[in-house]
Amino acid sequence: MLKAVKVRLYPTSEQEIALAKSFGCARWYWNYALNACIQHYSETGKSLKLSVYKAYLPQLKVEYPWLKEDCYSAVLQCVAINLNKAYANFFEGRAKFPRFKSKHHKQSIQYPQNVKIVGDCLEVPKIGVVKAVFHRLIEGKIKTVTISKTPTDKYFASLLCEVDGEAGLVSGDKILGIDLGLKDFAIIHDGNEVTKHSNPKHLKRHEKNLARKQKKFARKVKGSNSRNKYRKLVAKVHERVSNSRQDFLHKLSRKLVDHSQIIVVENLHVKGMVRNRKLSKSISDVGWGMFVNFLDYKLKAKDGQLVEIGRFFPSSKTCSCCGHIVDELTLDIREWDCPSCFTSHDRDGNAALNIRKEGLRILQNNGETALQEGFPPQATANPKGGGNPVIADGGCVRPPTRKGKGQRSMKSEAHTVPDRVGVG
Repeated sequence: MLKAVKVRLYPTSEQEIALAKSFGCARWYWNYALNACIQHYSETGKSLKLSVYKAYLPQLKVEYPWLKEDCYSAVLQCVAINLNKAYANFFEGRAKFPRFKSKHHKQSIQYPQNVKIVGDCLEVPKIGVVKAVFHRLIEGKIKTVTISKTPTDKYFASLLCEVDGEAGLVSGDKILGIDLGLKDFAIIHDGNEVTKHSNPKHLKRHEKNLARKQKKFARKVKGSNSRNKYRKLVAKVHERVSNSRQDFLHKLSRKLVDHSQIIVVENLHVKGMVRNRKLSKSISDVGWGMFVNFLDYKLKAKDGQLVEIGRFFPSSKTCSCCGHIVDELTLDIREWDCPSCFTSHDRDGNAALNIRKEGLRILQNNGETALQEGFPPQATANPKGGGNPVIADGGCVRPPTRKGKGQRSMKSEAHTVPDRVGVG
């Protein structure tokens, strides 16, 4: 399996200049190749193949010698491959159209080979030996190394390694149903009891500080050193919000995965939900999609299973005791009584229990179908099950004809995403 570890880099002033040159070369070639693809399509109506704009490199290095002097050759080859992947993701409905890159945003380059670990440093071609902080042991064979620079001028390296299956992982046997919300981030039912985890509201805790610094930033003259200084201050607040959100999601997902074998969640349409003018900021801040992705790859590492039930399944309106479905249940109603069996329900706890039951029903149907056809239960998906089970390698099992915008990437096809594994 592939596992990535992200480490902090501390380059010297000379190494920062060398990295800036490499970032610039990679960015320039990306924009050049993307522009060539767009022009070729406008003239012929056909896409430009990878081999064509790869073949531009030798001539470009003659016309622009700094491409050869300042940047490692394999980095530019990776730029071409990544542009081809960006086009493939766009045509398959997994991403938006590729955009031109700017020097004012996050910068990154990818090394597919010849990066070595030397003590507590990282030896990078044409950069030198860069001091690094390894917070965990790097195991396996290094496949690729992605070096990035954040808007707050911090440097990181993401090392993608090929390792054998992880041993010694804590493995629970629970089956959890999770109802995601805003007031309580996650309502979890294990079949016996309900556990609620409150929403930390990361952005709200920093809103006043962010508004104050953004106001000062907006008043600075464009292009001035003072404006650049306050740009970094605003970026630091955003970075602090992002880090606190990821820390919370990693810790909670790790806790749940360590005590369970199967987790059932709803397949939420977040892109549609953020159209709500009153809740869009809260929905964007809470990080439901990121949380499901974290559960996904952590279950994969221990051969667990993530099951997504259909987004139109009436989990809140269904009585978990008798199965009666009420006609209407507005968001302001947090507790309700079943008119059929007169059971009193907590809205979120009842929904989590129904999600768990629906996931078990899907798994049971899949298991029966799989055993009849001679396949393992976790390797097949039943379209009549009413949900989307996720196989152990993390790819989402959906009908192949569906190519709607906004669906998650098929990780079964893209195994080189560096920042997904090994953080929490």
